[in-house]
Amino acid sequence: MSKEKKTNVMRILDKAKIPYIARSYEYKESNLSGTHAATALGYDPAIVFKTIVTKGDRTGPIIFCLPSSKELDLKAAARISKNKTLEMIHVKDLPALTGYVRGGCSPIGMKKQFSTYIDSSCLFHEQISISAGQRGQQILLSARALIDFIHATTADITRTASSHL
Repeated sequence: MSKEKKTNVMRILDKAKIPYIARSYEYKESNLSGTHAATALGYDPAIVFKTIVTKGDRTGPIIFCLPSSKELDLKAAARISKNKTLEMIHVKDLPALTGYVRGGCSPIGMKKQFSTYIDSSCLFHEQISISAGQRGQQILLSARALIDFIHATTADITRTASSHL
């Protein structure tokens, strides 16, 4: 019986004694979306949260976690994080800033602890799924445990994703 390789996120949670369920799925370079992860794992997209890294004009890097089927409301996120404007961190800058690549970014275990906001919809779910720090790896854990562990703030930060027709 082969033992699944633990990611850094899993080791951090093990050390903190925070229970989680690790799941892996086949990812495609062409489709790194959270909705793809939800479909591949058979999860409701409302519980699969993606991690968005931004930079505020006043505060610097800020992390936002939101359901995979939603989009970050930049105006609401800027206001909540005490910024006038927010911009997305460029994909090429993610590894140097966070230690993660696009499609494998987790709010746990970044190079530095940044202010983190999680969409308040997480409170409607006993558990949510977030990236385990590698593409194709997710962890299911208590939303409350995640909030407490990373000292996150819950807020209404989303809008319905626009369709790309």
